[in-house]
Amino acid sequence: MKNISLAESYLLKAKKRLRILDVLMEEESYSDVVREAQEIVELALKGILRHIGIEPPKQHDVGGLLLEYRDRLPQEVENSAQTLAQISKWLRKEREFAFYGDIDFIPSLEYSREDGERARRDAHFVVTMAEKVIEKPFPGKNFH
Repeated sequence: MKNISLAESYLLKAKKRLRILDVLMEEESYSDVVREAQEIVELALKGILRHIGIEPPKQHDVGGLLLEYRDRLPQEVENSAQTLAQISKWLRKEREFAFYGDIDFIPSLEYSREDGERARRDAHFVVTMAEKVIEKPFPGKNFH
């Protein structure tokens, strides 16, 4: 096995988990798609932050930190930083409800196919942006 950084490990874990989303969609387990998508997004964004030299905090939504250090990102990812932060915020907000629900919120009944599709699409987008930072070197902005 080649020696990889923690940022690369986070990205690898996120990419492998993307496949789970398809299975959960086939099973019509939309709340689980949302929950898993949140974890994928969190891993990918924390990988980006680590790669650019920022130690991510132990919290689920790191979108604000990504915005703060957007100038360290390749142009295409920098241009998408606001979208990445919005995705992170949305999925963070849904994290506990999607998994645990509440007395008046049954996750398996509350989340729709559209919610699942949105979460899956967003997770794929975030991982694609993370690949552009972590897998491809870019001139003048490599901070790890």
